Amino acid sequence: MSENILEIKNLSKSFGKNTVLDGINLSVKKGSVLGLMGENGSGKSTMMKCLFGIYSKDEGFFYMDGKHINFKSPRDALKNGLAMVHQELNQCLDRSVADNIFLGRTPKRFGMVDEAKIFRESEVLFENLGMNINPQTIMRNMSVSQRQMVEIAKAVSFKAKVIVLDEPTSSLTEPEVQKLFSIIEDLKSQGVSFIYISHKMDEIFAICDQIAVLRDGSLVMQKKSSETNMQELVRAMVGRELTDRFPPLDNEPGDWELEVKNLSTKYAPILDDISFSVRKGEILGLYGLVGAGRSELLESLFGLRAISNGRIEFSKKKLHFSSPQDAMKHGFALVTEERKANGMFATGSIEFNTVIANLDSYRKLNLVLSKHKMKAAADREIERMRVKCLSSQELISALSGGNQQKVIIGKWLERAPAVLLLDEPTRGIDVGAKYEIYQLIIEMAKNGTIIILASSEMPELLGITNRIAVLSNHRLSDIVETKSTNQEELLRLSARYL
Repeated sequence: MSENILEIKNLSKSFGKNTVLDGINLSVKKGSVLGLMGENGSGKSTMMKCLFGIYSKDEGFFYMDGKHINFKSPRDALKNGLAMVHQELNQCLDRSVADNIFLGRTPKRFGMVDEAKIFRESEVLFENLGMNINPQTIMRNMSVSQRQMVEIAKAVSFKAKVIVLDEPTSSLTEPEVQKLFSIIEDLKSQGVSFIYISHKMDEIFAICDQIAVLRDGSLVMQKKSSETNMQELVRAMVGRELTDRFPPLDNEPGDWELEVKNLSTKYAPILDDISFSVRKGEILGLYGLVGAGRSELLESLFGLRAISNGRIEFSKKKLHFSSPQDAMKHGFALVTEERKANGMFATGSIEFNTVIANLDSYRKLNLVLSKHKMKAAADREIERMRVKCLSSQELISALSGGNQQKVIIGKWLERAPAVLLLDEPTRGIDVGAKYEIYQLIIEMAKNGTIIILASSEMPELLGITNRIAVLSNHRLSDIVETKSTNQEELLRLSARYL
């Protein structure tokens, strides 16, 4: 019997004249973790959708446990031992954790849903996985990271032979990442296999037994992780050498321009008495554990969250934003953390999503919207952000997550903001595209834009910021100079008020 649990042979898929997958041959060994890497748009998501029966393949074969398979739907795949945890969570937020775990397969008793059994089995599941989660909690009341862990537990509950994890740690804290790795190692010992899709190379080398790389729809590498290194992976992904992870940080901050004084918010989670200042052309990092208040602070600065006390001053003018529209009029822009939930219009085109925040600039004679101006704007941002797409009229939902993020950033760049607020701007983006976005951020800072960048990735903050403000339990713990700090100090500061 083959040592491979899953085999993909000669898989090809095209959309019109666009070849997305070209003769892919890939295998996953039993009880192992295969790391799957590639730039955004390289074909990773399309390959998984073909495997799960979401897309019909043009050519090729799938084998599981040596048997030919051809799943017609994700439900069909789940029944046959193949599960997937998606990067973009799609959960019933107004239902309990237990309801989400058993969605579509609720046990019945006397023709009625057996609620007691649902909660009992959910408790056993979380206990076995070492997760401290109450099955009765309503999903909407949980953090993104907690919801991510629920989705991972749900995949395990299907007793799957192969579990696909798509950017599983994008919303997790460091302790949660280590918990996930522990779960993976435990399940590996029970014969479960994983396909681990990630752009985080340190994680790939930490947890994966083998690594495969896609580039432009072709498999360009599959090796044991012990037989390769980070530089070879980058070269395989982007097709060129990338000697430095971050561009030179050569912006020179000017005079103090933005001041936040004693800021507190009205509604939970409440920010408490936060004060800081930012210089013109400075990149200020924002760090803190999940739930520390990073997103809430950015939302408060953008008029999304009501302020109960304190003030915001920009260019020596006192500001009070009652809405995001007010903030935008004063040159503020916000790239939100959850692009699917509140960063884009999924049913709209790339062009629509690019121009929607700046419509007045595309009017003809200040009256009618100019189709020519809107197309030109979309094409400009597609080129600047290097978005992989067929045209500006393509639906944004058809793009990979990383390319969606590029469109969202491009939307705000069209406004040439004076203050750009970025909440996890490179989440789910490949190493090559990250470098390009870092270059763009630094270039904007050199031109005088204030950048406030919230990130859970400490290397990112240490690589492209001038200073880092650390939040702890909705309070400002301290602000440190990036050149003179390190990861240990950031973690210590983040736990200051816990």
